Amino acid sequence: MPTLAAKRRFRSHAPPPSSPIRKSPRQCIAATPNSARIGIKFSGTDENRSEYAVPKPKWNPKDGEQLKMVKLALHLSTVPSTVVCREEEQNVVFEFCKGCVEHQKAGSLYISGCPGTGKSLSMEKVKGCLLNWATEEGFPLPDVLSVNCTSLVNTSDIFSKILGLNNQTQAKKVSTTPLQQLQNMYSHKSSTKNMILIVADELDYLITKDRAVLHDLFMLTTFPFSRCILIGVANAIDLADRFLPRLTSLNCKPNVVNFRAYSKDQIQKILEERLNELPYTVFQHHALELCARKVAAASGDMRNALRICRSAIEMLDAEIRESACNLNTLLEEKSSSEQNVAAAAPAFMKKREFDIVRVDHMALALSKTYRSPVVDTIQSLPHHQQIILCSSMKHFRGAKKDAILEELYKSYAEICKSSLIPPAGILEFSNMCRVLNDQGLIKLGQARKDKLKRVTAKIDEGDITFALRGIRFFRNCLQ
Repeated sequence: MPTLAAKRRFRSHAPPPSSPIRKSPRQCIAATPNSARIGIKFSGTDENRSEYAVPKPKWNPKDGEQLKMVKLALHLSTVPSTVVCREEEQNVVFEFCKGCVEHQKAGSLYISGCPGTGKSLSMEKVKGCLLNWATEEGFPLPDVLSVNCTSLVNTSDIFSKILGLNNQTQAKKVSTTPLQQLQNMYSHKSSTKNMILIVADELDYLITKDRAVLHDLFMLTTFPFSRCILIGVANAIDLADRFLPRLTSLNCKPNVVNFRAYSKDQIQKILEERLNELPYTVFQHHALELCARKVAAASGDMRNALRICRSAIEMLDAEIRESACNLNTLLEEKSSSEQNVAAAAPAFMKKREFDIVRVDHMALALSKTYRSPVVDTIQSLPHHQQIILCSSMKHFRGAKKDAILEELYKSYAEICKSSLIPPAGILEFSNMCRVLNDQGLIKLGQARKDKLKRVTAKIDEGDITFALRGIRFFRNCLQ
């Protein structure tokens, strides 16, 4: 056993050395004409795409088939044709796996990162690229085992899956466990030349009270004749330090590749890549930019960006349905002559564009996802206080940041009169502004006379829009 321990220590699965430069042009990556196909290049170039870019027609959201295609393109389960914005991380993992296959040496790698940062998707891409590369270069194809650890009934079942991949399900000694069989197998030289790539997603589910399963899994790569290339994927950055301290003492700590949260530009690029697969334009450019900026500031989770885009499409769909309903109501009214009704119908339909997801749709979808507590406060206000907030929002648009109370009262009174609602008097209006000030929705300055007090907005315009948009009275005011 001391000899074996020494061998294990010697066969540390530190990253294998980079492959030596060979004279054969077939082995030279730079000289390989099919490098993009065998996985060295992880995404297509944008140069050719922009060279022949042709403006796409706008889509028809009333077409059920088009609506289905767009939602499918933005669905989490849809795997994009190219995995962009993770080329560097994919290349690091690919080169590690390639080195293990070339040198027939076991090794382990730990991939960490927040949810929705492309870890699992990148691993699928790397697996395909590694198999393509091995085929091109004439190496034995590695066997691949992908395991989502959440699907395991018992944490130790992962060893049974690895054993099954080694075609060793029928053991000589029935009393031995799958782990013991693997340890025995990797302690002796075998005629098998194929390496085994194990991708264990949601690795933190293997953490037990004694941490034995996680530790034994990584230790499999340290046996003298091990053929395992282990890639563990989880969210925690310091999982190896916290739960695998013995590996560090044995100089067997796995290398760590960290997937950082997506930036605004990366999220926008990924969304555009998915939408480029469609033959028509679905979103305004500024709508996608708004989504990317908000999601990047909140979490950088690409899954949220996809959900929000789908939600924005539903906002457009709801607007179309409501417009059709209003049109039917208008046509049914017989109070005026048929000529006036016929003239009003086209004007009603021309009032808005229904052929693209606009910024206001995206803003609503974002507000729905990242709902602020302020929204609940606004929705619970009395009607006249909501009118005051709506008038303040319209008054403070542009460069103007504040106004005296008398000016704001005039805006409030105009909205009331246009809607045939009797406005409150200036004294009652001043009292309502004090209530809004106490709730932190506006800031009311000091002055000798109430009508000269300066009023400043303290909440975001988007919160007011989202809170009041569902009330029919405010829809015209908010435009």
